Amino acid sequence: MSPIHFISTSTIQLTNAHQNHPQRIELTPGDLRVLRFNQNQKGLIFHKPKHLSNDQGLIEQLKTTLSHTLHIFYPLAGRLGLIENGNDDQTCCFFLHCNGEGAQFVHAVADGVTVADILEPTIVPDDLVYSFFPMNGLFNYQGISNPLLAVQVTELVDGIFIGCTMNHCVGDGTSFWHFFNTWSEICRRGGCVDQLSQPHPDLAREQLLNGIADLPIRIQRFQYHGIPERSVGPPLQQRVFHFSKERISQLKAKANAEMETDKISSLQALMAHLWISVTRSRGLDANEEVAYFILAGTRQRMQPKLREEFLGNAITSGLVKSTAGELVKNGLGWAAWEINKMIASKTTEEVRKSLDNWVKCPTVLKFEGMIDRTKLVTGSSHRFDVYGNDFGWGKPLAVRSGPADKCDGRLTVFAGADPGSIDFEACLSPETLQAMAQDPEFWTHDVKPNFNIGVDLNGAAQATPL
Repeated sequence: MSPIHFISTSTIQLTNAHQNHPQRIELTPGDLRVLRFNQNQKGLIFHKPKHLSNDQGLIEQLKTTLSHTLHIFYPLAGRLGLIENGNDDQTCCFFLHCNGEGAQFVHAVADGVTVADILEPTIVPDDLVYSFFPMNGLFNYQGISNPLLAVQVTELVDGIFIGCTMNHCVGDGTSFWHFFNTWSEICRRGGCVDQLSQPHPDLAREQLLNGIADLPIRIQRFQYHGIPERSVGPPLQQRVFHFSKERISQLKAKANAEMETDKISSLQALMAHLWISVTRSRGLDANEEVAYFILAGTRQRMQPKLREEFLGNAITSGLVKSTAGELVKNGLGWAAWEINKMIASKTTEEVRKSLDNWVKCPTVLKFEGMIDRTKLVTGSSHRFDVYGNDFGWGKPLAVRSGPADKCDGRLTVFAGADPGSIDFEACLSPETLQAMAQDPEFWTHDVKPNFNIGVDLNGAAQATPL
């Protein structure tokens, strides 16, 4: 029996429902590409505030400050708009309809569940963590008839979990955490929105294209009405690997020394370390091709550069390929250098060329089927300000992601709670995780696992920038 008890579901409106703002915001190629992906789901766990007189006061405070935040991030209070072009055309246009219909707010209680039940055990039973997130299983295009933002506040015995589901067509990981950072600051300041340290979002999406194409962009129609079909995948498990600042330095130094360079970054060394161990643990044939699908932010790769507070999807992707045997044989430095070269190749010219090619032949991909047991994909970023989200009760204890777009080989990177540390949330088959636990070369660097979520995931996997 699920310990989750739902108290209420309400709609949060803008503070000023009659504010003067555009009713329509066009979607860019990055926004349209993820229409058939699941939404962005991340959540934070806190100790329960002791200074509040009652839990209902906390809930009302969060509702009120969320309304203030939506006043600033008003597209999140809208819906996706859809225009179907003529029958002979067979194309359609999606856009953000800023109609102020509101965001969803869910108040729940996890009966008998403590913070320790989530953070301390090696295995968490069933899908406990995923029950802390609202609107599970929805695709982004279903924002036509569903909120673009949903928040679930779940009370634990001694803690609070704030799970947020944001439609990925509105923004990428940078946009997601910009919203979260703004909300927490407004709440910490008692609802005051004057002189925030967080800048307001930049909604000028046309600058992303910079003359490549006119908006709106027409795409081929697909089945966006009714209940989508879902494939049933194999059981998967999640485990969070925590890399301390010292271990990261060791891996980085080793990778650079092997390649006689100083260009390999800490994150590139970590990704290479995980890629090798996962490949070795999967027991693949030496001649079997393996690939690492990496997503990277393009705000600083555009010309002119996009502001960090740009609200939208500014990401690019690339593949690093090898054979299983070559990857394991060549080792850490070689794998990290291959990752380095791929990321370095994503120049301003290459990003612009990729946008231009997509506009000429728009395609909306499904995440299901893109990733299999020979591939890895890394999203999110260790640079996102996760632990700066103080709502007035202290910093978060940990960050967790929801069930959206999970697959065998999904690695989600976060900053660790300790300064300079990095966490990787690895979604893999139970057999692969078991083999990694017995891989002496992986553990040589004394990488300590944080916990292992033993949940079965039926279905696929978000793409956010690094």
